[in-house]
Amino acid sequence: MKKHILTVLAAGVPLAAAVYLPTASAAPLNSTASAPSPCTSMSLKAPAGAEVESVTAVRRPGGTVNGTGFLGGSVSGVPAYCEVTVTLTHPDGGDHAKVQTWLPESGWNGRFQALGGSAYAAGDNGVGMGAAVKNGYAVTTTDAGVGDVVDVSWALNGNGQVDRAKLKNFASRSQHEAAVVGKEVVASVYAERASYSYFTGCSTGGRQGYMEAQRYPDDYDGILADAPAINWDEFEVATLWPQVVMNNEKTYPADCELDAFTTAAVKACDRLDGVKDGLVNDPEKCTFDPRRLIGTKVVCKGRELTITAADAAVVRKIWDGPRTASGTKLWSGVPVGADLKGLAATTGPDADGNVEGAPFAVPAFWVSYWLKKDPAFDVSTITYSRFTQLFKQSQAEFDEVIGTDDPDLSGFRASGGKLLTWHGQADQYIPTQGTVAYRDQVERTMGGSKKVDDFYRLFLAPGTNHCGLNGSDGTADGLAALTKWVEQGKAPRVLPATLVNDEGAQVSRDLCSYPQVSRYDGHGDPAVASSFRCTAPPRH
Repeated sequence: MKKHILTVLAAGVPLAAAVYLPTASAAPLNSTASAPSPCTSMSLKAPAGAEVESVTAVRRPGGTVNGTGFLGGSVSGVPAYCEVTVTLTHPDGGDHAKVQTWLPESGWNGRFQALGGSAYAAGDNGVGMGAAVKNGYAVTTTDAGVGDVVDVSWALNGNGQVDRAKLKNFASRSQHEAAVVGKEVVASVYAERASYSYFTGCSTGGRQGYMEAQRYPDDYDGILADAPAINWDEFEVATLWPQVVMNNEKTYPADCELDAFTTAAVKACDRLDGVKDGLVNDPEKCTFDPRRLIGTKVVCKGRELTITAADAAVVRKIWDGPRTASGTKLWSGVPVGADLKGLAATTGPDADGNVEGAPFAVPAFWVSYWLKKDPAFDVSTITYSRFTQLFKQSQAEFDEVIGTDDPDLSGFRASGGKLLTWHGQADQYIPTQGTVAYRDQVERTMGGSKKVDDFYRLFLAPGTNHCGLNGSDGTADGLAALTKWVEQGKAPRVLPATLVNDEGAQVSRDLCSYPQVSRYDGHGDPAVASSFRCTAPPRH
């Protein structure tokens, strides 16, 4: 089973939240930005509740930075920088959390930036750090004393119980400590504090950004938290639902069959925004019935297959999302238009014609390690009733620790902070509606849409996959929009983006600030942003 998990993960990178590459370069805030002092070790004060184990400083010549670990990657043209590594420990955990800060030798723009992680990695693997230095930022990340993106060896202690100290690090504590330590390192090396501080991340990094806004509202002036893995305790279990459905229905649609359902749904719902442009603007309004494809023939790896009623029933359940045996909805399903192969992956057929599910590693590990406390647990054995029990168990045990769903952002608003998020509406790993539901909760808690817009804006990207606007499925410069909002007070009414439609063609769009939606103006080129306008959503 674990081999299947790792196979599907490897096949889908950058599915686990690709290395986050901040794209905005920013001019120095003044013409005399400080030159760093010699890159030597320094004395630092530990954050409250932590102890400093060691501090090292090494000058790096720059050039090409190669990313470490599972995600790899590289960034070239990085200027020389000072690398400061601070190792922290906590009396309750016996852990060793490393905070790395890279500081450009020249050309510092006066800003501080921290980077979040991916899947089960708490921080950046070096590629995002190099890109940030290249763009003039002093940049920090932390490994939280845990592991790489698919390393969960830290989850359980020697007694087979959840290591609460390390989970606390991963969930919240280490990101706050990175902010404290990183700023202190910047002040020590440059002999002045950064004028503005920012946090950027996607997926796990997006969740970390929201956790900062919720629990440590004074850490950052601006937070760019995209495709955020908030509601962690709920959606991690919920994203096993496609596998649970296939296993319980004993029906495993082939890849080409899954693609046929997605293609048909996009075609049927394309015109909901007023024009055929290869993008589904609001998947929640798409009512395409997968039973319409029953009897359709498709070709998979040279084999002709016929879509059955059982195939359609499986896809219908996956789009609908997890429910209890009595029909109560637990969470949103995979958005219509998203790649179903992400969570409904399979292996086979083997020589005997057998097909098995291949669950996505992140939710599978969450269930087997944190819920079952058994690394050998076979998630393919989960029944519908057991699924509901696991979902509720995860809520009860871990919402307070890592749910990251507190809608009271009054502290962040009072601090003057700004929170900006984009989320792809074809996100195959984190249901977009979880982010939408959270934003709606914040509005109900804090006085409505207009008041929330003063400090928190959400942009939904049609046809865009998980963390796709980082360059894998389009682009958007959220960091540029955020710095302009923080430093000039110019709130982004729209977020300019390049999207990729169902034919693989690039189109420009101005993403609308939620709850507004994009509508075609009735004339003009559908591939150009100026042919669309942002309007209030229909009431029905």
